[in-house]
This record gives sequence, structure tokens and C-alpha cells, in this order.
Amino acid sequence: MLEAKPRFRPYNHDQNSMVVINYRDQLQPGTFEHAVHYLVQHKLDLSIFYPRYRNENTGRRAYDPAILLPVILFAYSRGITSSREMQWCCETNILFKALSCDTVPHFTTLAKFVSSYADEIEALFEQVLLVCHEQGLLGNELFAIDGCKMSSNAAKEWSGTFKELEEKRSKLRRLIRHHLREHHEKDEAETEAELDRDIRRAKTILSLDESLKKVDRFLKTNRPRMGRGKRSKEVKSNITDNDSAKMTTSKGTIQGYNGLATVDKKHQVIIDAQAFGEGQEHHTLQPVLETVEARYRKLGIADSIYQQNTIITADTGFANEANMKYLHNRQINGYIPDNKFRSRDPKFQNQKAKYGKRHQSQTNTGWKNIIPASEFQFDPVNLTCICPAGESLTYRSQKEAENGKTRVHFEGRLLQCRHCPKKHRCMQNPTSADHRKGSGRQVSFTIENKRQPNYTDWMRHRVDSPEGKAIYSHRMSVVEPVFGNIGTTKRLNRFSLRGKKKVQGQWQLYCLVHNIEKLANYGHLAA
Repeated sequence: MLEAKPRFRPYNHDQNSMVVINYRDQLQPGTFEHAVHYLVQHKLDLSIFYPRYRNENTGRRAYDPAILLPVILFAYSRGITSSREMQWCCETNILFKALSCDTVPHFTTLAKFVSSYADEIEALFEQVLLVCHEQGLLGNELFAIDGCKMSSNAAKEWSGTFKELEEKRSKLRRLIRHHLREHHEKDEAETEAELDRDIRRAKTILSLDESLKKVDRFLKTNRPRMGRGKRSKEVKSNITDNDSAKMTTSKGTIQGYNGLATVDKKHQVIIDAQAFGEGQEHHTLQPVLETVEARYRKLGIADSIYQQNTIITADTGFANEANMKYLHNRQINGYIPDNKFRSRDPKFQNQKAKYGKRHQSQTNTGWKNIIPASEFQFDPVNLTCICPAGESLTYRSQKEAENGKTRVHFEGRLLQCRHCPKKHRCMQNPTSADHRKGSGRQVSFTIENKRQPNYTDWMRHRVDSPEGKAIYSHRMSVVEPVFGNIGTTKRLNRFSLRGKKKVQGQWQLYCLVHNIEKLANYGHLAA
């Protein structure tokens, strides 16, 4: 019996076909590529790039920034940072062809555009931010500041203090002398194997000599890099990129930059992006806040954004006395906790020992149902206190407690508390306020280390209050998803350039990708 054979459709590889494609039709509304195309063609002023071109009378025609910019931003949105891969995409990918109008910029042109236009990229970042404002994506209610540490195009093996680099130079000289001595002792090679060994040894000597010249040149042309702070001491320099720094992360030590982002709460739009070649974030708070204020004034969004009761939040890495003093003196509504703020929270006390790291105690704490002292606005710098009803309490004294700490005592006047609508929730004995012999609400606050109150105490009280805890709880949900989108979803997790200015330009391009995606998802861009 013969087996039945299946029948298939005929096919032929050796045939021609003509496909008609309209590149604009490939850029569908609602997509990132459409948002980039619309912004470049209708919203952004790219004449800021023109002064760099010098080919009015001579030289070949240049690629328009309106072609290069969409290609680079779309490539970044796909996690592509290699300029060679961008060129290949322009040759093979229909979306890249649509954005580049079927041109293929050389990879050196793309690489030069990213690395040479840091100032223009910052101006472009501000233009996109202004579009976000016009589209209603900025709430200006709460700003969250945080940093994302990324590796850069520098090897941490070439890091060290000047003393360590001098030792490295001496070691290289000893190695070169050792290999030269062996080379002279076996100068007359008798076998082919010994000849190959001599060739390898000669290459090793040349490589060591290049490394020696590199270290020697750096030591002669640079000075030791000093850290910041009161006890300034030398920090490690890097021969490859001295603007970068060694940083400790959850995934180990890296050589790179800390990309700081200030994020608006409403739609998680990045309003400021700066890169710093230092792991410590203390000194970055003031320049970031001043940059945001100047940018809002420049763009006409707000003359003084911090006078509109905008809340500023940042993690413990930004907490020090100088920053707290700056926030207090500028009257900025900031909430920046110290590294012990969780240990002071009753909800977290003995949490790990009793219930494990991921659980909280559900037992009754036994607190009385009266308004606690944490809801009073205590200013340890000026020694003032305002009750929940808005009345100023009278400063009484400072007393040293048994644990060595100092307690500051305040008391409300009887006339204030007698007719206060909150006295039944605020005083242990509300009826005492109705009698002349009674007294108003008394409250005290702890000041540690037997010292005068400082600005850190002021911020500690703000963060520990119920209102402060509720406000600070928004910080992580505002800024951390931004870094997750940039570093994990978009795979923009390292810098490919060297030098602070170039890296900052690339970091702002990364943040531009994020903001343009917000415009594509929540904005109203014409089709």
C-alpha cells in the first residue's frame, strides 16, 4: 500500500519583489518612536547645535541633528549604546530607517554627537521638560532625589592614591629590568622554542613599558585628588578617567559615576539629571536644589518653586548638618532622615528578632489615646514649639535625664488650652484646663549627646512625626521605579564615555529617554 504524500505550497527563493513602504506610516501614534519624531519636528529647537558646524562654504554636507538625535534616542530606548550597532540598525531595521529617512550615519558621526554636545543636550533636556509642563505632567507637589551608581569606561585596576601609584611605577620598573636581564642572558637562541619565548618576552617588555609611561605621565601631570568634608584626605585617583571614582554598591565595587535624578511625583518625570564622580552624596544636595530652582525660573514654570510649599525628599545618603542647615535657612520643606530613623520607630523595634525581616509586630503597643509629642512642631534650633492647634507653647527648661540625654520642656498657657477643641484628645485631664489652678498641655523632646540642639535634631523631629513618616513613605515609590526603568527595562546600566562633562551629557540622554516615554504614555501628542 502506497503512503500518502503531503502537498505544500510552492516557493522559490530566486525571485524579485517590490514592496512600497511609507516611512511616516511606520511611526505609529502612542509609541516612543512617534513621540521622538513629533518632538523633533514640531516642539524642539535644534538650532542650538548649529554653531558647532563649519561647512557653510567648504566641506561635505553634514547629517542634520534632526536625523541623528531620533536615531540615538530610539537606540537608547532599546538598550543600544554602541554607535556601531546603531549604524547597523539604520541599515537593517525599518523603524530606524523611518527615523533616519533611509540614511545611514557612520558610527563615528553618531559617537561624536553623543560625546561632543553636552551643553546642547542639557538645553534639549530643558526643552523636553518644558513640553512636559505644558502637557500637565508636572505636579510640583513632591520632588524625590536619589542617585544611581553606574560603571564607566574606566578600569578600577588603574586606581590608587599617589603613593600606591608610585609603588606601582616602581614595580613596573623592576619587572622591566627582570625581563630585560633574562632576555640578555638568553640572547643567543639555539632552538625555535627559545626563539618564540624571546618574542613573547619582548612583547611583554613593550607592554610593561607602555604601562610605565602611562603611570609616569599621570603622576607628573596631575595632583593628588582630595575628598570633601572637614577632615579632607586623599582619595584614589584613576589614570584612565580621573573624574570617576571607586564606589561601593550592592553588587560590589565599581569604577564609575553616580547619576543623580530629581523626580516629580505626579508622573515620575525627571526634572534634573546630574552625574558626580563621587560615591558620597552629601555635597550634591545644594547644587541639585539650586539647579532645579534656577531651571524652573528660566523656563517660566515658577519664580521660586520652594516657596510654593513643594516637598523635597531624599534618602539618608544626603543627611548631614550642613544640608539640614541649608534647608532650615532657605525654609525648604524637606524631609531627609538620618541613618537611625527606623530604629527610633516603635513599629520597627525588635521586629527582626521576633517576626523576621519582612514582618512587623501586630501586638498592641499600649499607647494612650492622646495626641503624642511627635505631632508638635518642635524647632530645636530656635527652641520653639507649636501645638497641633497652631498655638505657640512656652519654653520652660532643659533637664538632663537619667540616660545622659537632655530633654527640652514646653508648656501651653491655660487660656490657650481652655477653649481648644482638641483638648479632649490632647490632655490627660481635660477638666483641669477649666480651672484656674490647672495648667496647659506640657510636652518635652529629647536632645542627644548632652549638646545644644542643632539642625539635625530639627530634621529628626520632622521625619519622626506622623506627617513626616507619611510624606517620606512616598520617596521610594517616586524615584526607585525611574532607576528601574532606565537601568533594567531600558538596559542603560553603564556609561560608555570618560570625563564628567561627557558622562553627564550621556546621563541626561538616558533621562531624556525616560521623559519622552512619559510624554508618549501620558501626554497629548498629535498623530
